[in-house]
Amino acid sequence: MRRRTIGGTAVSAIGLGAMPLSVEGRPDEEAAIATVHAALDAGVTLIDTADSYHWHAGERGHNELLIARALARRGDRSGVLVATKGGRGRPGDGSWTVDGRPEHLRRACEESLRRLGTEAIGLYQLHKPDPRVPWADSVGALRDLLEAGKIRAAGISNADSAQIREARAILGAGLVSVQNRYSPTDRTGEPELRLCEELGLAFLPWSPLGGISRSSLDGPSALGPADTPFHRVAAARGVSPQRICLAWLLALSPVAVPIPGASRPATIRDSAAAAGTVLEPAEIALLPARTGG
Repeated sequence: MRRRTIGGTAVSAIGLGAMPLSVEGRPDEEAAIATVHAALDAGVTLIDTADSYHWHAGERGHNELLIARALARRGDRSGVLVATKGGRGRPGDGSWTVDGRPEHLRRACEESLRRLGTEAIGLYQLHKPDPRVPWADSVGALRDLLEAGKIRAAGISNADSAQIREARAILGAGLVSVQNRYSPTDRTGEPELRLCEELGLAFLPWSPLGGISRSSLDGPSALGPADTPFHRVAAARGVSPQRICLAWLLALSPVAVPIPGASRPATIRDSAAAAGTVLEPAEIALLPARTGG
Protein backbone atom coordinates (compact mmCIF):
# COMPACT_ATOMS: atom_id res chain seq x y z
CA MET A 1 0.00 0.00 0.00
CA ARG A 2 1.46 3.33 -1.09
CA ARG A 3 1.43 6.00 1.61
CA ARG A 4 0.54 9.68 1.60
CA THR A 5 0.77 12.26 4.37
CA ILE A 6 -1.97 14.21 6.12
CA GLY A 7 -0.27 16.72 8.35
CA GLY A 8 2.46 14.72 10.04
CA THR A 9 0.58 11.43 9.77
CA ALA A 10 1.33 8.84 7.11
CA VAL A 11 -1.82 7.15 5.81
CA SER A 12 -2.73 4.75 3.04
CA ALA A 13 -2.92 6.46 -0.34
CA ILE A 14 -6.52 5.25 -0.65
CA GLY A 15 -8.96 5.80 2.20
CA LEU A 16 -12.38 4.38 2.96
CA GLY A 17 -15.34 6.70 2.53
CA ALA A 18 -17.68 5.14 5.08
CA MET A 19 -20.86 7.07 4.26
CA PRO A 20 -22.53 4.25 2.20
CA LEU A 21 -22.44 2.04 5.30
CA SER A 22 -25.00 4.24 7.08
CA VAL A 23 -27.17 6.13 4.59
CA GLU A 24 -30.04 5.05 2.34
CA GLY A 25 -29.64 1.49 1.07
CA ARG A 26 -27.04 0.67 3.71
CA PRO A 27 -26.04 -2.94 4.37
CA ASP A 28 -26.83 -4.68 7.63
CA GLU A 29 -24.36 -4.12 10.45
CA GLU A 30 -22.42 -7.35 10.05
CA ALA A 31 -21.92 -6.69 6.34
CA ALA A 32 -20.90 -3.11 7.10
CA ILE A 33 -18.36 -4.20 9.69
CA ALA A 34 -17.04 -6.81 7.28
CA THR A 35 -16.47 -3.99 4.78
CA VAL A 36 -14.47 -1.97 7.32
CA HIS A 37 -12.43 -5.05 8.23
CA ALA A 38 -11.78 -5.77 4.54
CA ALA A 39 -10.44 -2.23 4.20
CA LEU A 40 -8.09 -2.71 7.15
CA ASP A 41 -6.92 -6.07 5.80
CA ALA A 42 -6.18 -4.39 2.45
CA GLY A 43 -3.91 -1.87 4.18
CA VAL A 44 -6.33 1.07 4.40
CA THR A 45 -5.45 3.26 7.38
CA LEU A 46 -7.70 6.28 6.69
CA ILE A 47 -11.43 6.08 7.38
CA ASP A 48 -13.62 9.10 6.61
CA THR A 49 -16.90 9.50 8.49
CA ALA A 50 -19.18 12.26 9.79
CA ASP A 51 -21.79 12.74 12.47
CA SER A 52 -24.38 13.35 9.73
CA TYR A 53 -23.84 10.03 7.96
CA HIS A 54 -27.10 8.33 8.84
CA TRP A 55 -30.43 7.49 7.24
CA HIS A 56 -33.31 8.08 9.62
CA ALA A 57 -34.12 10.96 11.94
CA GLY A 58 -32.84 10.51 15.46
CA GLU A 59 -29.80 8.39 14.61
CA ARG A 60 -27.12 11.08 14.33
CA GLY A 61 -23.70 9.52 14.62
CA HIS A 62 -24.76 6.14 13.20
CA ASN A 63 -21.63 5.90 11.04
CA GLU A 64 -19.25 7.01 13.80
CA LEU A 65 -20.67 4.38 16.16
CA LEU A 66 -20.39 1.74 13.45
CA ILE A 67 -16.75 2.60 12.77
CA ALA A 68 -16.00 2.54 16.51
CA ARG A 69 -17.54 -0.93 16.86
CA ALA A 70 -15.69 -2.23 13.83
CA LEU A 71 -12.36 -0.97 15.13
CA ALA A 72 -13.06 -2.26 18.65
CA ARG A 73 -13.40 -5.78 17.28
CA ARG A 74 -9.88 -5.48 15.90
CA GLY A 75 -8.40 -4.24 19.15
CA ASP A 76 -5.46 -1.97 18.30
CA ARG A 77 -6.65 1.11 16.38
CA SER A 78 -3.45 3.14 16.83
CA GLY A 79 -2.45 2.84 13.18
CA VAL A 80 -5.80 4.04 11.81
CA LEU A 81 -6.64 7.71 11.26
CA VAL A 82 -10.36 8.25 11.72
CA ALA A 83 -11.37 11.54 10.12
CA THR A 84 -14.82 12.77 11.07
CA LYS A 85 -16.78 15.91 10.27
CA GLY A 86 -19.24 18.27 11.91
CA GLY A 87 -21.47 21.04 10.64
CA ARG A 88 -24.14 19.21 8.67
CA GLY A 89 -27.36 17.45 9.58
CA ARG A 90 -29.95 15.09 8.10
CA PRO A 91 -33.58 15.47 9.17
CA GLY A 92 -34.42 11.99 7.89
CA ASP A 93 -36.24 13.01 4.72
CA GLY A 94 -33.22 12.69 2.45
CA SER A 95 -32.25 16.36 2.72
CA TRP A 96 -29.12 17.89 4.24
CA THR A 97 -28.82 20.92 6.52
CA VAL A 98 -25.84 23.11 7.41
CA ASP A 99 -24.92 24.47 10.84
CA GLY A 100 -21.57 26.20 11.15
CA ARG A 101 -22.22 28.01 14.42
CA PRO A 102 -19.21 27.74 16.74
CA GLU A 103 -21.35 26.49 19.60
CA HIS A 104 -22.79 23.76 17.40
CA LEU A 105 -19.37 22.66 16.19
CA ARG A 106 -17.95 22.50 19.70
CA ARG A 107 -20.93 20.42 20.87
CA ALA A 108 -20.76 18.21 17.78
CA CYS A 109 -17.09 17.52 18.40
CA GLU A 110 -17.77 16.49 22.00
CA GLU A 111 -20.47 14.09 20.80
CA SER A 112 -18.16 12.65 18.14
CA LEU A 113 -15.47 12.10 20.75
CA ARG A 114 -17.93 10.13 22.85
CA ARG A 115 -19.17 8.02 19.95
CA LEU A 116 -15.69 7.27 18.64
CA GLY A 117 -14.44 6.47 22.14
CA THR A 118 -11.28 8.53 21.94
CA GLU A 119 -9.73 11.39 23.88
CA ALA A 120 -8.83 13.35 20.75
CA ILE A 121 -10.03 13.11 17.16
CA GLY A 122 -7.19 12.53 14.71
CA LEU A 123 -8.68 14.75 12.00
CA TYR A 124 -11.80 16.88 12.54
CA GLN A 125 -13.25 18.56 9.46
CA LEU A 126 -15.71 21.39 9.03
CA HIS A 127 -18.21 19.71 6.72
CA LYS A 128 -19.45 22.70 4.73
CA PRO A 129 -19.41 26.51 4.93
CA ASP A 130 -22.59 27.90 6.46
CA PRO A 131 -23.69 31.02 4.55
CA ARG A 132 -25.42 32.30 7.69
CA VAL A 133 -22.24 32.22 9.80
CA PRO A 134 -19.03 34.17 9.16
CA TRP A 135 -16.42 31.71 7.87
CA ALA A 136 -13.88 33.01 10.36
CA ASP A 137 -16.24 32.16 13.22
CA SER A 138 -16.75 28.58 12.07
CA VAL A 139 -13.03 28.04 11.49
CA GLY A 140 -12.31 29.72 14.80
CA ALA A 141 -14.22 26.91 16.50
CA LEU A 142 -11.74 24.45 15.01
CA ARG A 143 -8.90 26.55 16.39
CA ASP A 144 -10.53 26.40 19.83
CA LEU A 145 -10.83 22.62 19.59
CA LEU A 146 -7.17 22.34 18.60
CA GLU A 147 -6.09 24.50 21.51
CA ALA A 148 -8.23 22.47 23.90
CA GLY A 149 -6.65 19.22 22.70
CA LYS A 150 -9.99 17.82 21.53
CA ILE A 151 -8.67 17.35 18.00
CA ARG A 152 -5.15 16.70 16.75
CA ALA A 153 -5.57 18.25 13.30
CA ALA A 154 -8.21 20.24 11.43
CA GLY A 155 -9.60 20.01 7.93
CA ILE A 156 -12.21 21.81 5.87
CA SER A 157 -14.57 20.49 3.23
CA ASN A 158 -16.45 21.94 0.27
CA ALA A 159 -14.37 25.12 0.52
CA ASP A 160 -13.20 27.46 -2.23
CA SER A 161 -9.71 28.89 -2.60
CA ALA A 162 -10.43 32.07 -0.65
CA GLN A 163 -11.87 30.06 2.21
CA ILE A 164 -8.86 27.75 2.23
CA ARG A 165 -6.50 30.70 2.48
CA GLU A 166 -8.53 32.27 5.27
CA ALA A 167 -8.67 29.00 7.17
CA ARG A 168 -4.90 28.63 6.82
CA ALA A 169 -4.42 32.14 8.22
CA ILE A 170 -6.57 31.26 11.23
CA LEU A 171 -5.36 27.72 11.89
CA GLY A 172 -1.77 27.86 10.68
CA ALA A 173 -0.17 24.42 10.72
CA GLY A 174 -3.28 23.07 12.40
CA LEU A 175 -5.00 22.98 9.01
CA VAL A 176 -3.84 19.83 7.24
CA SER A 177 -6.47 18.90 4.66
CA VAL A 178 -9.21 19.95 2.27
CA GLN A 179 -11.98 17.55 1.26
CA ASN A 180 -13.69 18.64 -1.96
CA ARG A 181 -15.44 16.91 -4.79
CA TYR A 182 -13.15 15.83 -7.62
CA SER A 183 -13.70 13.13 -10.24
CA PRO A 184 -13.40 12.51 -13.98
CA THR A 185 -16.72 14.26 -14.57
CA ASP A 186 -16.33 17.04 -11.98
CA ARG A 187 -12.96 18.75 -11.94
CA THR A 188 -14.19 22.15 -10.80
CA GLY A 189 -12.01 21.63 -7.74
CA GLU A 190 -8.81 22.03 -9.77
CA PRO A 191 -7.95 25.51 -8.34
CA GLU A 192 -8.34 24.15 -4.81
CA LEU A 193 -6.19 21.12 -5.63
CA ARG A 194 -3.45 23.40 -6.94
CA LEU A 195 -3.70 25.57 -3.84
CA CYS A 196 -3.37 22.50 -1.61
CA GLU A 197 -0.18 21.60 -3.45
CA GLU A 198 1.10 25.14 -2.88
CA LEU A 199 0.27 25.10 0.84
CA GLY A 200 1.29 21.51 1.53
CA LEU A 201 -2.24 20.38 2.41
CA ALA A 202 -3.69 16.96 1.70
CA PHE A 203 -6.53 17.00 -0.82
CA LEU A 204 -9.20 14.36 -0.20
CA PRO A 205 -11.40 13.95 -3.28
CA TRP A 206 -14.89 12.85 -2.32
CA SER A 207 -17.08 11.00 -4.80
CA PRO A 208 -13.87 10.29 -6.77
CA LEU A 209 -15.50 7.70 -9.04
CA GLY A 210 -18.07 10.08 -10.52
CA GLY A 211 -18.66 9.15 -14.14
CA ILE A 212 -17.20 5.66 -13.83
CA SER A 213 -19.74 2.84 -14.07
CA ARG A 214 -19.56 0.29 -11.29
CA SER A 215 -20.92 -2.39 -13.59
CA SER A 216 -17.84 -4.59 -13.30
CA LEU A 217 -18.32 -4.86 -9.53
CA ASP A 218 -21.99 -4.30 -8.76
CA GLY A 219 -23.93 -5.26 -11.89
CA PRO A 220 -25.51 -2.95 -14.48
CA SER A 221 -25.36 0.72 -13.57
CA ALA A 222 -26.42 4.06 -15.00
CA LEU A 223 -23.68 5.94 -13.15
CA GLY A 224 -21.53 6.43 -16.22
CA PRO A 225 -20.86 5.40 -19.80
CA ALA A 226 -19.64 1.89 -20.43
CA ASP A 227 -16.85 2.97 -22.77
CA THR A 228 -14.55 5.63 -21.36
CA PRO A 229 -10.75 5.90 -21.54
CA PHE A 230 -10.75 4.44 -18.02
CA HIS A 231 -12.61 1.37 -19.28
CA ARG A 232 -10.21 0.95 -22.19
CA VAL A 233 -7.10 1.17 -20.01
CA ALA A 234 -8.74 -1.16 -17.49
CA ALA A 235 -9.60 -3.71 -20.16
CA ALA A 236 -6.01 -3.75 -21.40
CA ARG A 237 -4.78 -4.41 -17.85
CA GLY A 238 -7.57 -6.80 -16.90
CA VAL A 239 -8.67 -4.73 -13.91
CA SER A 240 -11.71 -2.61 -13.06
CA PRO A 241 -12.17 0.95 -14.39
CA GLN A 242 -12.64 2.07 -10.78
CA ARG A 243 -9.11 0.95 -9.97
CA ILE A 244 -7.75 2.86 -12.97
CA CYS A 245 -9.72 5.97 -11.98
CA LEU A 246 -8.26 5.97 -8.47
CA ALA A 247 -4.75 5.33 -9.81
CA TRP A 248 -5.30 8.30 -12.16
CA LEU A 249 -6.17 10.52 -9.20
CA LEU A 250 -3.02 9.44 -7.39
CA ALA A 251 -0.98 10.19 -10.49
CA LEU A 252 -2.52 13.66 -10.82
CA SER A 253 -1.09 15.00 -7.60
CA PRO A 254 1.16 13.90 -4.73
CA VAL A 255 -1.25 15.48 -2.23
CA ALA A 256 -4.35 13.59 -3.42
CA VAL A 257 -5.78 10.97 -1.05
CA PRO A 258 -9.00 9.64 -2.62
CA ILE A 259 -11.70 8.35 -0.27
CA PRO A 260 -14.01 6.17 -2.40
CA GLY A 261 -17.16 4.93 -0.76
CA ALA A 262 -17.82 1.23 -0.31
CA SER A 263 -20.63 -0.91 1.04
CA ARG A 264 -19.16 -4.35 0.26
CA PRO A 265 -15.79 -5.95 1.02
CA ALA A 266 -15.11 -6.64 -2.67
CA THR A 267 -15.55 -2.98 -3.52
CA ILE A 268 -13.05 -1.62 -1.00
CA ARG A 269 -10.55 -4.38 -1.81
CA ASP A 270 -10.64 -3.33 -5.44
CA SER A 271 -10.32 0.35 -4.55
CA ALA A 272 -7.42 -0.30 -2.19
CA ALA A 273 -5.58 -2.14 -4.97
CA ALA A 274 -5.37 1.17 -6.82
CA ALA A 275 -2.65 2.23 -4.40
CA GLY A 276 -0.41 -0.39 -5.96
CA THR A 277 -1.40 0.43 -9.53
CA VAL A 278 1.14 2.71 -11.19
CA LEU A 279 0.03 3.97 -14.58
CA GLU A 280 2.44 4.11 -17.49
CA PRO A 281 2.96 7.46 -19.28
CA ALA A 282 1.18 6.12 -22.35
CA GLU A 283 -1.82 5.20 -20.22
CA ILE A 284 -1.89 8.58 -18.49
CA ALA A 285 -1.86 10.24 -21.90
CA LEU A 286 -5.17 8.53 -22.70
CA LEU A 287 -6.85 9.80 -19.53
CA PRO A 288 -8.12 13.32 -18.74
CA ALA A 289 -5.40 15.91 -18.23
CA ARG A 290 -5.47 18.46 -15.45
CA THR A 291 -7.37 21.63 -16.25
CA GLY A 292 -6.14 25.19 -16.03
CA GLY A 293 -2.66 26.59 -16.35
